[in-house]
Amino acid sequence: MGGDPRRKKTYADLEAVPPHLVAELVDGELYTSPHPASLHALAQGAIYGELHGPFNRGRGGPGGWLLLFEPELHVGEDVLVPDLAGWRRERMPEMPQVVGFTLAPDWVCEVLSPSTAALDREKKMKVYAREGVRHLWMVDPLKQTLEVYGREGERWEALGVHAGQALVHAEPFASPPLE
Repeated sequence: MGGDPRRKKTYADLEAVPPHLVAELVDGELYTSPHPASLHALAQGAIYGELHGPFNRGRGGPGGWLLLFEPELHVGEDVLVPDLAGWRRERMPEMPQVVGFTLAPDWVCEVLSPSTAALDREKKMKVYAREGVRHLWMVDPLKQTLEVYGREGERWEALGVHAGQALVHAEPFASPPLE
């Protein structure tokens, strides 16, 4: 992008990014990345597949959630695009017809890619904590790990790391188990 690199980027800068890239604004900086590669997309789809029936639809589980792929979050001056996010229905009873959600989700899942892992772990985790997201998952498809975090005040507390094909009971979706 042209212009003064020290200038705080805006939503207009984000909109100017070509559509083949995912664009996010964090701390006034514009970050772009390619759409997810196959292993990333497979992990993202598998997680959504496990959660959708029991938690989004209430089939074989408690329901009570609205789950989305890659929603655009407008929180403060930041614009983030997590891989997956979920809102408890008591906080968001109906799906708003919007481009960007201003209500922070209750749960966020970031599927780590080599090109985005530092952004996800350093800057985005801080924004999610600041905005009151209660649960955060970091999934590494290359290492086959799931890191589960819960927010304690303004900070994240590691609740567990799961590896391989382990059967997982992870907050906030502790029952039924995820495979």
